[in-house]
Amino acid sequence: MHGPFQKDALDILKTRLARGQITRREFATGLAMLMGTTALGMRAGPASAQPSQLVMVNWGGDAGPAYTAAYGEAFEAATGIVVRQDGSGPTEGAIAAQAETGRPSWDVVDVDPFSAEALGARGLMTPIDYDVVDRGKMREGFGWDYSASAYFYSYIIAYDKRRFGDDPPKGMADFFDVEKYPGRRAMYQWGVGMWEAALLADGVPRDELYPLDLERAHAKIDAFKGNVIGFWGGGAESQSLLLNGDASMALIWSTRAKLIEEDSGGEIGFIWDEGLVAPGAFGVLANNPAGPEAAMEFIASAQDPEKQLVMFRMMAQGPANPEADALLAPEEARFNPVDPENFAVQIPLDMAWYEENYGAALDEYLRIISA
Repeated sequence: MHGPFQKDALDILKTRLARGQITRREFATGLAMLMGTTALGMRAGPASAQPSQLVMVNWGGDAGPAYTAAYGEAFEAATGIVVRQDGSGPTEGAIAAQAETGRPSWDVVDVDPFSAEALGARGLMTPIDYDVVDRGKMREGFGWDYSASAYFYSYIIAYDKRRFGDDPPKGMADFFDVEKYPGRRAMYQWGVGMWEAALLADGVPRDELYPLDLERAHAKIDAFKGNVIGFWGGGAESQSLLLNGDASMALIWSTRAKLIEEDSGGEIGFIWDEGLVAPGAFGVLANNPAGPEAAMEFIASAQDPEKQLVMFRMMAQGPANPEADALLAPEEARFNPVDPENFAVQIPLDMAWYEENYGAALDEYLRIISA
């Protein structure tokens, strides 16, 4: 999970606590799960792995320390290993710096799959042991050599129902059509999903998106950017642009869909059509101090669908384990990005393409939107 999305998930958790939608105990449980850890003890500074513990590295946040038995008690009871969290941020560069020493202090990291694959090709990540981690508890196509899917979210269209309720948008072509659907738009600052949205709007069939035609996508975005009121960097910002009436449509994270519907009294709606599905994953550093066996056992323990549902109910992150689908009531499932009905009308981001192209594509995207 990349930094902006992780910080937004923390914000969602705190919002639900403030509204009384979850208890403080549930907040502590959700916070620890969000951190990618089953933290029996949590602290602000970096943790150091000992033979009896495993260090799970996440993107941190300002929610403060929390104690929970959500995953940790069960994992410790089964293995004798305590899971501790380190919130210093597993950027690709930081993971590389750790692994290149040959003696890292990190074990498991919350990582974008394309970053894990790039690092793994350099010998800095441990291949996922699929004799321990169960591919049968993963959605087809979402297990990689050096990371295993842990959750999902999407980039989707949210729209002002007061303006378009009788004729809601039906896909990305409508998002880019300000004649049929007047008003300003909001888009994501860091590019992910925006290239795909532009190409879909420009008529590229969904099964021909990859490899992305960046020249064509950037031309579409460059011509359209005058209609964009804001390029948001966090979910709260995307939400406020709609709630304040600044934007009539926005491409938002699906984790914000329920909150924005509640906050607007149902005046802001959303669609799954042509949404872009993004996976988050767990990976293991090469030569991790707790050993690869312990790390793989931890990842396997996190595949429990009941535990993943706690995460969904607090942050609306889609469960990685498809067994969770049948456990959700229809009123919950409509907010799940990987519910079979919702997933069928979306397009998964191609992690192999992002592994090879994201850095250069983002540089050009930022140049265009800031010009």
